Amino acid sequence: MATKLQRVTRIEDRIEELRAEIDGIIDARVARIASESPGVPAGVIRNLLTARAPSCRCAQYLELHSRETKTPD
Repeated sequence: MATKLQRVTRIEDRIEELRAEIDGIIDARVARIASESPGVPAGVIRNLLTARAPSCRCAQYLELHSRETKTPD
């Protein structure tokens, strides 16, 4: 039973780390777009970037990543 509890804890930790990493990636994208769009609030930009996959951060990242690989900057 102790092994199962350890495993759940490790998965939870990994999920939190991934969420934080994804937030950083999205925040960096928001900052880049905000610098090119003066006057547009960062919250609005973030909502526009993540609106296609609002269910979770992982889905948001995958959606952003797929758009990035399809459209060259």
